[in-house]
Amino acid sequence: MPSILITGASSGLGAEMARQFAALGHDLALCARRTDRLEELRDEITAAHPGVTVSVKALDVNDHDAVFEVFEQFREELGGLDRVVVNAGLGKGQPLGTGRFDANRETAQTNFIGALAQTEAAAAIFRAQGAGHLVMVSSFSALRGMPRNITTYAASKAAVAHLAEGFRADVHGTPIKVTVLYPGYIVSEMSGMSARTPLMTSTEKGVRAMVEAIEKEKRTARVPAWPWAPLGFVVKHVPVGVLRRMG
Repeated sequence: MPSILITGASSGLGAEMARQFAALGHDLALCARRTDRLEELRDEITAAHPGVTVSVKALDVNDHDAVFEVFEQFREELGGLDRVVVNAGLGKGQPLGTGRFDANRETAQTNFIGALAQTEAAAAIFRAQGAGHLVMVSSFSALRGMPRNITTYAASKAAVAHLAEGFRADVHGTPIKVTVLYPGYIVSEMSGMSARTPLMTSTEKGVRAMVEAIEKEKRTARVPAWPWAPLGFVVKHVPVGVLRRMG
């Protein structure tokens, strides 16, 4: 079974992905800033699935040199990396021009430059191996420019989707695969006020849809498919006034 590296794995979607992939028998390389949570997750998974190898390491994706070092360490420990899930991200943000460039800059730095470092590190490993599967966790909000507090977040998630798609074009025709996920509202530490929406999906159900799309190596997937697949068409075409009210 494939070995899978997941960034931002200490909580939320990353931690639940680790649980569900372990249940499928995959060996795991898990990294995040909070090592105490990673160690608790490792102990939980190995107790439930004794045959699964779980390696954990501290990683701040804004420490770009460390990204390359940690990815390479995982590759050596596991004898290769079959799949890398670029999941680590930040949800801060304020409307543009309201004096909170600091918050918007932090989100852009983590979600794009941090993701670029992760993608570069994964791509180098995959090119050397001649195979691999890059999974980019984007967001439903990336489908169109979004208003208010998520403007920068949505832009950063659109950027990483294009980053992954560009890499897909580079490796077309090779055994290297690329999947871009566009999750809708799934309960996590980043959910915040959106957790009040009736469209919110539980962490377990939402991640199950993500894992299914990853296992099938889909090129792109809006997850869960209902209601986010049809809503994607709506969001792309509604007038900006309607979009503002939706935001």
